[in-house]
Amino acid sequence: MRVRRCPRACARGILWVILTLAVLPAPPPPSWSPVSDTGAGGAVPTGGDGGTPAVGRAWPVGVRPRVLRGWEPPATVYGRGHRGVDLAAAPGTPVRAVAAGRVSFAGRVAGRGVVSVELTGTGDPPLRTTYEPVRASVGEGDEVTAGEVIGAVEPTGSHCTAPCVHWGLLRGDVYLDPLTLLPPWVLHRGPPRLLPVLGVPVPR
Repeated sequence: MRVRRCPRACARGILWVILTLAVLPAPPPPSWSPVSDTGAGGAVPTGGDGGTPAVGRAWPVGVRPRVLRGWEPPATVYGRGHRGVDLAAAPGTPVRAVAAGRVSFAGRVAGRGVVSVELTGTGDPPLRTTYEPVRASVGEGDEVTAGEVIGAVEPTGSHCTAPCVHWGLLRGDVYLDPLTLLPPWVLHRGPPRLLPVLGVPVPR
């Protein structure tokens, strides 16, 4: 049986299709209606702690900022720990809401600029994210969308040894790991990469 070889034009077409598919970013997961994380009214994707809904759609700063210090839950309510995540961010960097919600506070606490956002559809009491030190560009009561700029990193007021923004997450008075808000496609999203193409001749 004679096997017909793919002509040069055919090879170019196959190569173009493969390269195009390789560089396309993975689509986001299907959208869902905001509902309580208790499961009432439908299922909500949850974060790494099994109880936090993964409603985040953007990092607070940058695309994939360097985590200078992670969340370290204290052993007791007033025990030592790190009640949030420190993300590397130069002064003046735009700070964005990770998910849709309402600004519950925008002002200064102990000399530091703080913005707090109650996240829409995350139960009762709702989840609340905090960002500091931030020079707010929003006010209390403002509705914000995921990825919307809510301020900029201030040059002073940080407890980090390098410029950073402290990102916190609470439900009521209980601190949670804010990284659990981000689904995998946000946590691991990076620049597209070309994959190797095997068995296809290079067009000449």
